[in-house]
Amino acid sequence: MTGPTIGNLRVNGATLRYEVRGHGPLLLLIPGGSGGAASFDGIADDLAAEYTVAAYDPRGLSRSPLDDPGAEQTVAEHADDALRIVDLLSPGEPARVFGTSSGAIAALHLLTVRPERLVRVVAHEPPVVEVLPDVLEHRALLARVGETLRAEGLMPAMAVFAAGLQKAGDTPRPPAQVALPPQAAARAERTMADLPYFVGRIVPAFMSYVPDVDRLEALSERLVLACGQESRGELPYRPAAFLAERLGAELRHFPGGHTGVTTHPAGFGELLRKAFRA
Repeated sequence: MTGPTIGNLRVNGATLRYEVRGHGPLLLLIPGGSGGAASFDGIADDLAAEYTVAAYDPRGLSRSPLDDPGAEQTVAEHADDALRIVDLLSPGEPARVFGTSSGAIAALHLLTVRPERLVRVVAHEPPVVEVLPDVLEHRALLARVGETLRAEGLMPAMAVFAAGLQKAGDTPRPPAQVALPPQAAARAERTMADLPYFVGRIVPAFMSYVPDVDRLEALSERLVLACGQESRGELPYRPAAFLAERLGAELRHFPGGHTGVTTHPAGFGELLRKAFRA
């Protein structure tokens, strides 16, 4: 398959870089807070056999610069960015949307405010911790991450954040050192460059977001909640499981963990295709 068509879209306060593959009804992929559109490279071509697949770098991340690099971020504005891409690429028809991590939070918000523009949303591990009964613990975690970032810098703050995401009893393990092919190495380099913005502004803004659960319940036929098979007990898993129970919906399990879309692309893409066909 030929490479994607690249475009740039001006939105309020930013320029979004997006890429489009394939033909058919629109499927918009919203990445998490780090990694950008390239995190979907392993699934986009296969999905493009059935859909017009669009992916983009969220504002402030990777290749989508902010007009004001210090601008505060909101879930509502990120969701509106997704809507602008839907309106651009599918002006006459509603779209299918997949979001993972913070991208899943943006997708949930978009569903609640503009459901008529969406056929179905698959939300993979949206860390909407405000719905959890032990939310006070998670607010304290976010406060510790912010304090550590200001006092000690990025990597200590990332260590606090990563420890808070793990399930009880786990101990942090250093990442394995592997040689990456050039394309993956470039993506990893962009991800590292995005970390200060991700930890400093995406994490506090998105993990303090309170979803409209009653509205989601009313729209539950258009919503698929998903988690990683290897994520059970971890913090990003728990809100999706909580919402599925609250909405009386099935919780679908995808291969891998929180980043299963990049670690297990073949199986992940196949289950995503089935979720949209259902």
